[in-house]
Amino acid sequence: MSNDKPLEGVRVLELGQLLAGPFAGTLLGYYGAEVIKVEPPGKGDPIRQWREVKDGTSLWWRSLGRNKKCVTLDLKSEKGREIVKSLILKSDVVIENFRPGTMEKWGLGPEVFESVHPDLVYTRISGYGQTGPLSQKPGFASVCEGFSGFRAVNGFPGEAPVRPNLSMGDSLAGLHAAFGIVLALIQRNKAPENSGQVVDVALYESMYNMMEGVVPEYDGAGAVRQPSGTTVTGIVPTNTYRCGDSKYIVIGGNGDSIFVRLMKAIGREDLATDPRVATNQGRVDNEQEIDDALSQWTNRMTSDEALSVLEDARVPSGPIFNVEDMMEDEHYKARDMFESVDINGEPLKIPAIVPKLVGTPGETQWPGPEVGEYNTEVYGDVLGLSEEEILVLKETDVI
Repeated sequence: MSNDKPLEGVRVLELGQLLAGPFAGTLLGYYGAEVIKVEPPGKGDPIRQWREVKDGTSLWWRSLGRNKKCVTLDLKSEKGREIVKSLILKSDVVIENFRPGTMEKWGLGPEVFESVHPDLVYTRISGYGQTGPLSQKPGFASVCEGFSGFRAVNGFPGEAPVRPNLSMGDSLAGLHAAFGIVLALIQRNKAPENSGQVVDVALYESMYNMMEGVVPEYDGAGAVRQPSGTTVTGIVPTNTYRCGDSKYIVIGGNGDSIFVRLMKAIGREDLATDPRVATNQGRVDNEQEIDDALSQWTNRMTSDEALSVLEDARVPSGPIFNVEDMMEDEHYKARDMFESVDINGEPLKIPAIVPKLVGTPGETQWPGPEVGEYNTEVYGDVLGLSEEEILVLKETDVI
């Protein structure tokens, strides 16, 4: 196993706030990139104060801000923009998630760097992308999830579309941004001269990218995918079932041979051998009958009993976990899905990041730091400013 990480030697300048841009920076920093995060002086990124706050800082921030060198800088000031331009010139990658046009207004758009820093990977995350009639529209994840088509298929027929209790649009945009950055860096390594480029990521398009076959199914067959509750349209059986102990389990018995084993396991030999449901289309046509049979069986069993029977029958199945279940589960532990960091002398578990690279794994080197904790190091070591110059910047509220 090598101690080197895939992105060592890559400097990333993270601009913007909240989730999409910062999550991209977190992913890159986990695999070795040097991530310098620029925050406004004072309270810093708003996520520092969101949800569960302990000792003045959100617990979420300790995970999202990991491995980052946090500095403060007033980008609304001329001096602040001058400094951030100097940082961009010394970086391989810049990530910004302001509204399109903001960086141009500040004189920091990608065109400024085309001649002076032609190998820069300039990454832009916005709600609707940098072009098109909606490009200037504010793009919150909740709104963009709706525009992407995702919300239309998420929920129950006849009811209001459901939002998962997570910022999926932001997280997926951050993931796509990190992927785009790595692709751009690979391309740059192939042709180092003048091979930087803009990575344009839209929140709605990141969700749209997850929409499977809805486009060809509509264009080729006129089918408009609808919400289907706890099931998936056109695949049977795959559903969530309530057990006798009021816990829910997931059963995926949609393969032809798996379905036979499943029906035999629940004592429904009649359905196991019924030619009407021998194929997936037949099961789709008789979905309610199959789901009723499975529900009646799970209602007579505890969740543990049901899962034991299904495991013996080699039927894909599993429990519905919450975070408490996850942190107590032996498989999660064996897979090292939690990392412990020190916060003011107290341990705090944060999630490990995937994918797992066996030869050059990522790691959390430190938790999300305090506001401006790396001002002296970054402005001194990267830009070569003296202690006196840094002090002046602080006294004039630039940092």
